[in-house]
This record gives sequence, C-alpha cells and structure tokens, in this order.
Amino acid sequence: MLAKGLARLLDGREYGKEITKAEEQAAKEAGLVVMFGASDDLVEVRGAISEEYGAYNGTTLHINPDGIVESPYEDRNDCEDCKLYKRELERSQTITAVWCKEGTPLVPWTFETDIPHEIFDIYEDGERFCVGIVFYMSDVTKKWNDKREDN
Repeated sequence: MLAKGLARLLDGREYGKEITKAEEQAAKEAGLVVMFGASDDLVEVRGAISEEYGAYNGTTLHINPDGIVESPYEDRNDCEDCKLYKRELERSQTITAVWCKEGTPLVPWTFETDIPHEIFDIYEDGERFCVGIVFYMSDVTKKWNDKREDN
C-alpha cells in the first residue's frame, strides 16, 4: 500500500467512518501513519501508530522513529526523565493539528508538518470537516538518520 493510494481511498469519507480496521491494518503493515481530527478536541492516529490525543483548540505532536514523544512531566526541567525527553525532542519532527485556522475556508481540522505527506478530506453532513494526512514512518526515520550522519 502506498501513501498516495491510501489518501485517495480515504478522501471523501464521512466523519466517523474515516478508516476501516482492515485499512488500518494494511497501513500498519506498510509503515504508514494516518492522522485526522475528531470531534472538536481529538486527534486520531492510525496505522503504524494507533493512538488518540487530546487536542482542544489544536495541539502540536512530536514524532520520532519510535513514535509520538510524550512528556513525562509538565514543569520539571532538572529531572533525569526530562533530560531524556529533551533528547527525544531533538530527534523529533512536529505535526501541528490546527483547529479552525483563520484565513482559510472553514475547515475545522488541518495539519501542518514538514514530513512528506499526502492529504485527504473528511466530510460531515456535506461540509469539509478535516484535511487529514498520510505519511511513511520511514520518512521520520530518514530525518533522524540524516542527522546522525551529519555528526
């Protein structure tokens, strides 16, 4: 399965019916990640990563070759876990889930990232609800491998 083909397959789906279990499994086997917004406060991640993230008014996710990087603590800067977290962030790329971006036709959910990706539209009651993304985990890994080769 290719990212472009999966994006075409998902394009035009109705909210709540974005991806089937079989498509999610095929994406996982192909090393693809699918992201889309749900409700007004969730980001759904399917395929090579399968999670749900709170995103009220949008959020920024950090992703590296191991998956989504999550902070172990909120406000601790001197702890060993935080140092490890900061190292993980250094080898991460960001994906920003944007809720109701100003200056664009009303689309509740869009995503911004420098990871190469394909896009697809999800609709709710005939209105565009989300512009989701599909990308290869190997493109995230490639950035990390390129950084290591530079050192």
